[in-house]
Amino acid sequence: MNGILLVFLITFAAFLLNLPFGFLRYKTKRLSAKWFLYIHLPIPFIYVLRTIAGVGYQIIPIIAVGAILGQLVGGRINNLISAKASRDA
Repeated sequence: MNGILLVFLITFAAFLLNLPFGFLRYKTKRLSAKWFLYIHLPIPFIYVLRTIAGVGYQIIPIIAVGAILGQLVGGRINNLISAKASRDA
């Protein structure tokens, strides 16, 4: 498989994997145990995915960007849903 495509797929998988964790993290108390769990729980799965794909450590910064964006977008989705629910109530 093309190297660039493989990097894109792994980064996209990291993004998708982090969406629900960002959603859950958004309403938890900052620096609490759950907050840390929601941030760090996807990391072993991303590591396994990267290892199975046979990609080196050099692309970790690119994957990290995808994971961070997944956390941020997941939190934003939670914020939008909460705002809509409070408007409708």
